Amino acid sequence: MADQTRIIKIEGMTCGGCVASVHHATADIDGLNDMSIELADNQATVTFDDSKTSAEAIAAAIDDAGFDATVANS
Repeated sequence: MADQTRIIKIEGMTCGGCVASVHHATADIDGLNDMSIELADNQATVTFDDSKTSAEAIAAAIDDAGFDATVANS
């Protein structure tokens, strides 16, 4: 298990409901260990097992929930 921590920029979040939507969209991702969303900064910090998922896969799930998510350069 190799945990990675990355920043995902999320455009389109405007309220606590949006934050809840992002959490819901990513709740079933195997390997996602922790996510902290900063609404004011329009970003999420994610910690995940890179043998099970990737920052790009997490961003894609957020995109599918209707937001514009991109993995920040590390």
